[in-house]
Amino acid sequence: MDPTHQGPGEYGRHSDGSGGTDDSDRSDGRRRPSRESNAADFGQPTPQQVRVVQVTVGDLLLTVNPVDGSEVEACPPGYEPDAPARRTPAERAAHERAGAPPVPAGPPAPQLPLLERQDERERLVGLLARGRSVRLTGQAGSGRTALLDAVAADCTDLAPDGVVRLSGHRRTAADLLYGLFDATHLAPLHRPGPEELLALVRSIGAVVIVDDLEIGGAALDGLLEATPECAFLFGTTPDLTPPGVDAHLEEVLLAGLGRSASLELLAKVVERPLTEDERNWAGDLWFESEGLPLRFVQAGSLLRQRDRLNTDPAAFDEYDYFEPRPDDAPPVPEAPTAETLDVPLPSLGEGAAPAVLLASRLSEAARETLRFTVALGGEVPHQAHLPALVGDTHADAALGELAGCGLLSPAGPRYRLAAGVLAQLEAGGYAEEAAAHARTAAQHYAWWVSHPSVTPQRAVAEADAIVAAMGRLVPDGEAGQASAAVLLARSAAPALAAGLSWGAWEKALRAGQEAARIAGEVAEEAYFHHELGVLALCSGNLDRARTELETSISMRGALADKSGAVAGRRALALVADRSGGFAPPVRPQTGDDVPAVRHDLLAGTPPLGSPAPPLFARQSVEEDPTVVAPFPPAAPKAGGGRVLLGGARRNLAAAGAGALLVAVLGTVVTLGLTAGDPEEPGGSRKVTTEQSSPEDTPDDASPADEPDDGPAPDDGAPGEETPATPGTSASATPSTSGSPSPAPSSPDGSSPGTGEPSSTPSSSTPGEPTPTRSSPRPSQSTSTGPTVTPSESEPDPDPTPTPTPPTETPDPGLPPTDTTSSASGPAESATASATATTESPAGSDDPTEAAA
Repeated sequence: MDPTHQGPGEYGRHSDGSGGTDDSDRSDGRRRPSRESNAADFGQPTPQQVRVVQVTVGDLLLTVNPVDGSEVEACPPGYEPDAPARRTPAERAAHERAGAPPVPAGPPAPQLPLLERQDERERLVGLLARGRSVRLTGQAGSGRTALLDAVAADCTDLAPDGVVRLSGHRRTAADLLYGLFDATHLAPLHRPGPEELLALVRSIGAVVIVDDLEIGGAALDGLLEATPECAFLFGTTPDLTPPGVDAHLEEVLLAGLGRSASLELLAKVVERPLTEDERNWAGDLWFESEGLPLRFVQAGSLLRQRDRLNTDPAAFDEYDYFEPRPDDAPPVPEAPTAETLDVPLPSLGEGAAPAVLLASRLSEAARETLRFTVALGGEVPHQAHLPALVGDTHADAALGELAGCGLLSPAGPRYRLAAGVLAQLEAGGYAEEAAAHARTAAQHYAWWVSHPSVTPQRAVAEADAIVAAMGRLVPDGEAGQASAAVLLARSAAPALAAGLSWGAWEKALRAGQEAARIAGEVAEEAYFHHELGVLALCSGNLDRARTELETSISMRGALADKSGAVAGRRALALVADRSGGFAPPVRPQTGDDVPAVRHDLLAGTPPLGSPAPPLFARQSVEEDPTVVAPFPPAAPKAGGGRVLLGGARRNLAAAGAGALLVAVLGTVVTLGLTAGDPEEPGGSRKVTTEQSSPEDTPDDASPADEPDDGPAPDDGAPGEETPATPGTSASATPSTSGSPSPAPSSPDGSSPGTGEPSSTPSSSTPGEPTPTRSSPRPSQSTSTGPTVTPSESEPDPDPTPTPTPPTETPDPGLPPTDTTSSASGPAESATASATATTESPAGSDDPTEAAA
């Protein structure tokens, strides 16, 4: 049978014709491996996909990469976002519902009326209708949020863009501007630049209500100036810095309730009439709390708990409200007597600070939730996270218990502890294990925010709790706590960036950078520096971006993180391009490990497939630094010239050291050349620039600027040569070769192979000085001194004497010149004299020691 034809076995049948299939033998001849019942599924598990999100920021394209760091580039063609579109009224309503805090689980809380606020309500609505901005000032717990809700319901149809509700809790002016833009415009995955944002919000006409405002002064003035078509209603406390006099902001003070209104509110919370004792107790509480509505809501919760405690649990058994107890059930507890049922009224101090007493009467899940909330600085986790944090499957109902007691207040899309509750719980011992609870919360959020099912919008909703968990762990200074904070920041930062909550993104990055520094995790610290640089670049702060990116690149270079360093260099190239010029050179400081940028290499991008040019000059850690005198930074030219080289360049320091050494040696040689013998005529040792090599000089002759090895004559008439003794050359070096190298014929006609120096004087014109020729180097075969080796750059002329002197024929095409000033005459003698002068007495070959 043809082996390529499988027959019936190809379709799951045996080749012998029997029916059925064989799972062990497959059609391709491979045997399927057996699998145990408890073994893993077939194949390798699919690796978790990295969530990479691309966001357009102005004219930039930001790619949020959780692995190597975010990358930013100029927005390429085809990636330009669509123009932001205005939201319709239905879309604005849906957006507002999505940003509201969740409804707590459990029975609904009673709806409380707005008492003694009608005058303030009408005044606020009238000012907003005239387009005036108002600042509602009241103490914490004075009922600002309830009044703002009522005013928002009355101003629905006043402005073209309706009513926009924003939370000022831990928000800057830029956060509020972007929140206003998001509430009125539909622009998915697009964050406008600063100039584009100002142009867009300038045309928004809406009634903007900001609760829990935390900015004032110049920041508030800038917010009002950027939105001239909006009417703002700010809810704030009296201790906040007021805006400037040119802000044209109305001020409305919110005082406490009166005695009768306070008692009425207390009765609404208790849902029954008050007894005489309760009315007297409430009167004392009103005097102490100055009529703050929050105190009476909490006092009503105390009275309801008291009523529950005074109720007999077996009082409804006769009406068969409870099922019959099984036989194996534990015994029924003793029925409370009249004495035990009489729970006294709380004291005045407990009524003024009721948080600890209220918490003691709640369930264990609610008290554990309060411990986590105290550890997070007052930020309450979402009710969906409570079962995992507390360890109780029904812990989500704890949020309803806390909200019904008046211990919580809404803050944007979530809840936080009401005013004054955090300090009371900390005094009551709820912060004893705050570090452990914060670490548990950080580990939970790090797992949760990294899950693929969690969208960036859900992560943004929990941003305050995430940042609060990191803020609790970082100041402890412990490596274990800091490592948990690093993990949380590393996991949450990409999600916050993709969710366009850049205020929380910056806080997470800064907390993570500090935690990584404490924990000693250099790779993570470099990542946070890179992300901070990208954030600064997208925000337009180029100086900050350059500093952060250079720090990140230096750290990643030390760690040999090539991919991360490449991402940093790309971002740094964009910073240089955005700056519109090159940075001036900066003199390196002591301990400066941040390399400077070679801006001349940042102009272009290397072609695909070619290695990127070295943008930074870094010095190895094992290499000792070269200490040279620092050169003063070159001042930029007046005509707008650009400085091509900038920053601390340690490789240039080494090059400068070599140049300085060459200059010193040149100076020593020049001094040796100019220093003549006092007994010799002055013209024989002077070197002038007029001396040049004649055109008829052979190529193998010694150049004019090369010193010869023979000593210069000390005495004698000009024009005579002094024979040199073989073996006494000052610059002779030991030979590493076993045989002498053949040398070409010397220009004076001497034949190679002999050891006798030439002593024939050259012809000269009468009346002119005759150049003195230095003795050529002795041959290696006849030298009695150290063996010499000719230079690698030039041949060694053989000092063989010739019977006839050389005849110099002038070039007819050249003007007549002085034949006595040849390059092989005085120049060679002077150079040889300088070489002999600089020789070390001990015979050292180091020119620097001879110069010294």
